[in-house]
Amino acid sequence: MQPTPNFDPAKLAKSLLRRSRQGALATLMVGSGDPYCSLVNLASHPDGSPILLISRLAVHTKNVLADSRVSLMLDERAAGDPLEGARIMLSGRAEEADSDKDLLQRRYLSAHPSAEGFVSFKDFSFFRIRPTGTHLVAGFGRIVDLKPEQFLTDLTGAEDLLAAEASAVEHMNADHRDALNLYATKLLGAAEGDWRCTGCDPEGLDMQVGQATLRLDFPERVTDGTALRKMLVRLAGEARTKVDQGATA
Repeated sequence: MQPTPNFDPAKLAKSLLRRSRQGALATLMVGSGDPYCSLVNLASHPDGSPILLISRLAVHTKNVLADSRVSLMLDERAAGDPLEGARIMLSGRAEEADSDKDLLQRRYLSAHPSAEGFVSFKDFSFFRIRPTGTHLVAGFGRIVDLKPEQFLTDLTGAEDLLAAEASAVEHMNADHRDALNLYATKLLGAAEGDWRCTGCDPEGLDMQVGQATLRLDFPERVTDGTALRKMLVRLAGEARTKVDQGATA
């Protein structure tokens, strides 16, 4: 089936990966190999791949430790008929984190602050799903298979940005909540709220209030802290221009 005009499947898949906070995780039962599906919370790595915090006491974790092959379904939770909304079925391998644990924990807790209460429990571990592909369904004529390079963010050359991300997020949340609200309301058309930043990467900024999430795509790729600051100032200026235009209309 051919995609319809003006449909950007890679952009939609990327957005779903960044905005999703829950998903249906399918694993293979130890011994029988039967399919097993469970609901999990998730966050996203800077490259967009899913981060899980799961307990070794859970059936799905035992399954993953025996066979890392998994499938994860994410949907945009559209109002009305859920089948009218976009969803992706991501395939890959779930690998227990043996490096970057601080990064995974920081990004996961930004998305799920309530996990602070059990993140240090000995039976809980961070896992990262390394995608091998995804199947996107976004309505009639909008069914596309994508390769990882089409929906993950290339982090090549962005080491400086990744090193600056934690302080940038903290700074935005501490000193620029007004700008975050402008991004949400004037650039993305969302409702007013106490929006906070949960992460940034070369391609955009992630925001959240309660269970509502937003993805602000950058018009150009940024790879260091200086470029990020300039981009955020630029976008804040664009948002304030829309405020001024609305005031004079």
